[in-house]
Amino acid sequence: MAEAALDAVRRELREFPAAARELSVPLAVPYLDKPPTPLHFYRDWVCPSRPCIIRNALQHWPALQKWSLPYFRATVGSTEVSVAVTPDGYADAVRGDRFVMPAERRVPLSFVLDVLEGRAQHPGVLYVQKQCSNLPTELPQLLPDLESHVPWASEALGKMPDAVNFWLGEAAAVTSLHKDPYENLYCVVSGEKHFLLHPPSDRPFIPYELYTPATYQLTEEGTFKVVDEEATEKVPWIPLDPLAPDLARYPSYSQAQALRCTVRAGEMLYLPALWFHHVQQSQGCIAVNFWYDMEYDLKYSYFQLLDSLTKASGLD
Repeated sequence: MAEAALDAVRRELREFPAAARELSVPLAVPYLDKPPTPLHFYRDWVCPSRPCIIRNALQHWPALQKWSLPYFRATVGSTEVSVAVTPDGYADAVRGDRFVMPAERRVPLSFVLDVLEGRAQHPGVLYVQKQCSNLPTELPQLLPDLESHVPWASEALGKMPDAVNFWLGEAAAVTSLHKDPYENLYCVVSGEKHFLLHPPSDRPFIPYELYTPATYQLTEEGTFKVVDEEATEKVPWIPLDPLAPDLARYPSYSQAQALRCTVRAGEMLYLPALWFHHVQQSQGCIAVNFWYDMEYDLKYSYFQLLDSLTKASGLD
């Protein structure tokens, strides 16, 4: 009896993503030709949790004309920044039986620019990707080149951003599949970013496992070693690479349907909270994103229920 009930729950969970997709998930990420009003943004995109790419939203930013590698060299070249360093470009990702975080180095931005332009070499792959508002904290000289928030989004969401982050890195730098509890407005200033997205409703098809957290350490010889974090709890993370999924190990993922989009210079992606995303980029891509804390409302509670049922039913 109990087994039959559990099978029924699993069946409902497997059917749920397709039903949700039919109701509310677009086949492709839609484009808007101009920024929406706060009312339209909230009503048409935030409430239904639908992503979109907004054109002509950054035209008034001086950064769009000014920001380039030579401009950074001239204005902030001597400024020290935190850089994530990994052997293969994957920071915060599953490697073997560990969840491995990047080595962090403090270097002048000019050194990162040298590596990006092929003037210098460095072991592994570099990515300026430290979140926690690294733009105002590490590169405040660049703040006059853009707005401190996105006014129509701040009005719609009723708050200012929690963080404003700056991103600059090599083409080999990849962000593994994950989700964030933030409404994300991701602005590409130069180059392009390639996003692979899954709605939160795809959770029954997306595997999570628990991993011992560890960090890469860069040795003096220029090699990497993995060092376990001391006395910390295991980290739940997605072990699957959506670009080359191991369907023999994770067969359910074949039923998930990813949305793919490219965000080009001058465009802004609205990525709703809790959407799964995997990100790649062009060499030397420059981007800024605004994180607005999500509302912990009934929608959030429903996602937590979906997540708990997926785990409890053994679909994970």
